[in-house]
Formats: sequence, structure tokens, C-alpha cells
Amino acid sequence: MNWQEIIYHLFTIGFLLYSALLLICYVAISILSIAEIRNYRHKNSFTDYRVLASSTELPSMSILAPAYNEGETIVENVRSLLSLHYNHLEVIIINDGSKDDSLNRLITTYDLHKIEYFVNEQIPTKPVKGVYKSHNPVYSKLTVVDKANGGKADALNVGVNIARNKYYVCIDVDCVLEQDAILKLAKPFLESTTKRVIAVGGVVRIANSCEIEGGRIVKVNLPDQFLPRMQTLEYIRAFLLGRMAWARLNGLLLISGAFGVFDKEIVIKCGGYNVKTVGEDMELVVRMRRYMEELKEPYRVSFIPDPLCWTEAPASFKILGRQRNRWARGTIETLRMHRKMFLNPDYGLLGMLSYPYWLFFEFLAPIIEFIGIIILILSWIMGIISHSVILLMIGVIIIGILYSVFAILMEVLTYNQYKRNKDILRLLLVAVLEPFIYHPFVVWSAIRGNIDLLRKKNSWGEMTRQGFAAQKKI
Repeated sequence: MNWQEIIYHLFTIGFLLYSALLLICYVAISILSIAEIRNYRHKNSFTDYRVLASSTELPSMSILAPAYNEGETIVENVRSLLSLHYNHLEVIIINDGSKDDSLNRLITTYDLHKIEYFVNEQIPTKPVKGVYKSHNPVYSKLTVVDKANGGKADALNVGVNIARNKYYVCIDVDCVLEQDAILKLAKPFLESTTKRVIAVGGVVRIANSCEIEGGRIVKVNLPDQFLPRMQTLEYIRAFLLGRMAWARLNGLLLISGAFGVFDKEIVIKCGGYNVKTVGEDMELVVRMRRYMEELKEPYRVSFIPDPLCWTEAPASFKILGRQRNRWARGTIETLRMHRKMFLNPDYGLLGMLSYPYWLFFEFLAPIIEFIGIIILILSWIMGIISHSVILLMIGVIIIGILYSVFAILMEVLTYNQYKRNKDILRLLLVAVLEPFIYHPFVVWSAIRGNIDLLRKKNSWGEMTRQGFAAQKKI
């Protein structure tokens, strides 16, 4: 046996073990997600949100929405935020030095005027240029902040400094929320009596091709375009299965920057968002959890499976590639910053299970896949590839497809947003095509993210959007 065959056989054994572990994780995630969703839906069946909406016991909330060059969607989305059903609410839009007409559109539409406002800078940030409020009492909940450009993390830190309420909701300004979204996010804070809830995440769904009027989703449609449709399945799988399972274990490491609520006091004690990483959402959650673990205080990070937030997904490979590149870099940076927790029993489940899972199956997965593809191609060229390895690869692909099919089944049995049989069939077709078209591109984008990190490239990359007005079709 020559050295090429030795390497090939070692790779085969390693890949087999990795695949077996991944299969075990898929099965465990599926079982845990079923249990957690059933538990949530059972408890939710006893909740009357109309009564809850009028309750004086609801915690006060501030919505923080950073905006950079969001002129195409900003007016419509601010209208959506102002129409939410919640008593103790303020809406803070942070204009992060936009180069387009985002600020002017807000000033004109909402009759905004610059006011004198003292900013309690508990977290250091870039300078605030001005704070704007409306003379129209209809928009009394709205505050617009204009600041020097410093990135999303810096904009959120400004929002935390300005927010007056106990909890804040972090969203992307291009998102559209369901009317009862904040009510449902507030519920875990009211229910928990023995553990402090420090953050709650919510499901994010794809709004492309949906009908939106007055800042509200009036009709849910499966995206017509190829990439947004692929992302629809990906989001269902990630949120409805993955994050629900980790919430069941109280091991959730990530709350999407597009939609989540945080305990402002803990965020400030942790130093706010880290402006030196492009994965500020994940890094903050990990740092908050680490802070609570080191204090030995009981806490929870919860998750809501209801489809409460809708966002515009990238419709081009160029923009999608930039997004996934950034996500990969953010994951690596967060894991590197908190490597002390790896297999450290002092951090409980966080160190012994959550961190290792993210290291081996989120960070390393695209690298292992990429290396595996290269080895397989070289093995085929050299004529040493075996039928067993081909069968193994086919088996891995089939398992991935079945996992996606299970996610679709869970969606149909729970929230069933896509009610036409034709749409379910299209999602099933996406599940079959994804491993061959979409997934390889995502893997390559993650590899480019690793390379860019080694090159010390830390930019976000421009994320241009069509705007929801263009999606009212149909």
C-alpha cells in the first residue's frame, strides 16, 4: 500500500466517523425540537394574547433598528414597527451614517425635528450627530438617531445607550414583524421564576414574493426566485429544528441579529456589542452566557418558534456569498475569543456541548467537506477511489435530504405558512436540489470567509436590497 492509498483510507475512516457523529446529532436535534415545539404549543394554547396585550405587568421594551443605506425599505418598515401591539414600547432607528436618503425619507415622512437629548454613554461609541423626534403625537414612540458610521455593532451600542426600557429588541430595519411579535417575545420573561431570562430569540422567515401592505404581511408566498426559495428551506431547518433543540437544552449560542430581545442590564455589564467582529450577534450571546456562568447565576436563553419576523433574503449569488462569508468569519472570531470554554466543565453545558458542537459541526464542517471533495477528485484521477466511499457519499447526501424533508414536515404540522400543495412540492424539490447546487456554494463562501479572515479582512461587504415595494407582485 503506497502513501496515497494510506492517506485515502485514513480520510475514508475519518469521514465515516464524522458522518456517523453528524447523523447522531441530526437525530438528537430532531427529537429535541419535536419535544420543545410540542411543549411550547401546549403552553401557548392557554395564553390569550389579547388579555396579555392590556396587562400592566408587561416588561417595557425598546426596539433598536440600525439602518445603513436602507432608503428603499426604511419608511415601510418603520411603519410596521410603529403598528405593533404593545403598550410599553419605544422604537429607535439608528442611522449609521447612511450615504443614501434614508434619514431624509424618515424626516419627511414622520415630521421629525432635531431635539436636545442627553446620551448616557455607558458603552463607548462613535459620535452621535443628532436625535430626532416627531411633533405628531401619532409617532410619539419613534426616536431617530443620526450618528457617524461605525458599523452595525456600534449602531446597536448607541441604541443601548439611548434606550429607556429594561429590555430591548434588536432587529434589522428591513424586517417586517407580526403584530403580536413583541408580546410573544415578552412571554418567557414573565414565565420564568427561578432563572433569569437574559435573551429570547425568534424565528426569521423569508419575505421575498410575499405581499406587504402598510408595513404588514398580508399574504405569505413561497419565493419565486431560486436563491430565496433555497434560503426558505434553510431557515425552516435552522430555526424550527436546530435552534428549538438547543433552546430545549438551554445551550443556544446564537440569536439572529435580525430578531431577538435582550436584557439591557446584562448587555451593559458585558460591555455591549463587540465592534471588532463581524459576528456581533453571536459573540454577544456567548459573552452574556459566559458572564452568567462565571457568576454562577441561574439563567436561560429562550427561543420562540412562531414565525414572527420576515426579512428580505439575498436574491443574487454575489450578495449571498458576501453574507455567508461574513457569517463564517463571525463564527470563527467568536469561537476564537471564547476558546477558554472549550471542554471546560466550569462552563457546564456551554463548554462541554454547545461550544464543541459549533466548533466541529459549524466551523469545521465546510472545511472538512471542501477537503473531502478535493481528496475524492484526486482519488478518482489516480484511480484509487472505491465503491464503498461512493456509497458513503451518496448516503450522506440522502441523510441531508431526509433531514430537510423532516423540517418541511415539521413546518406543515406546526405553522404551515405555505398552504398550497404546489408550494410544499416545490420545497421538496428544493430539498433534493440543495445538496448539488445551493449547498456547495454556501460551503465555498464559508471557505472564502476563512481565507479572508487569514488575510485580516474584516469588512461587512455591501448588502444591497430590492425593497419590499418590488415584491408586491402577484
